[in-house]
Amino acid sequence: MKALLLIDIQNDFLPGGSLAVPGGHEILPLVNDLQPTYDLVVATQDWHPAQHQSFASQHPGRQPFEQIDLHGLPQTLWPDHCVQGTAGAEFSPALDQHRIEAIFRKGTTPEIDSYSGFFDNGHRKSTGLADYLRGRGVQEVHLCGLAADFCVNFSALDALQEGFQVRFLEAATRAISAEGYAQARQELQRRGAQIG
Repeated sequence: MKALLLIDIQNDFLPGGSLAVPGGHEILPLVNDLQPTYDLVVATQDWHPAQHQSFASQHPGRQPFEQIDLHGLPQTLWPDHCVQGTAGAEFSPALDQHRIEAIFRKGTTPEIDSYSGFFDNGHRKSTGLADYLRGRGVQEVHLCGLAADFCVNFSALDALQEGFQVRFLEAATRAISAEGYAQARQELQRRGAQIG
């Protein structure tokens, strides 16, 4: 069985949001059209506590997009985004949600970021997504959402590592950085993901 994973289609990643992905809104009609063609649709949701340590605001003198070491892991510092219970953390009102069967929240631990819908960045804790998909008989996952070079990419890499066949739905993603996405795309292909 194939599942469609909708990655972080949230207000803060769309125009007007605190970490807007260029052209992020352009994927919404396509994402809505894709959903009825799948037996199972699952979404991930970035869901940060207000004092999340990936936020530049938690590091005096640091600016968004600077790189630091956070408890032994490389960490990009971000503008505050997708804070639990805020409008920015909500799914886009333009996203058709009625076929979404389950939502997996990530980034909930203040000390570690979680780009992937499957694990935190240190692979210390699982979200339970892989077990859920296996329990539903899923062998293949198709991914779309925001952003191509971060959360969609890392979710796809973890899906491959968990033994799923992976298709990266390039038309239904947008990237923060074209250069970063080009590198991510190459690595995904090298590891066996289908692109397109």
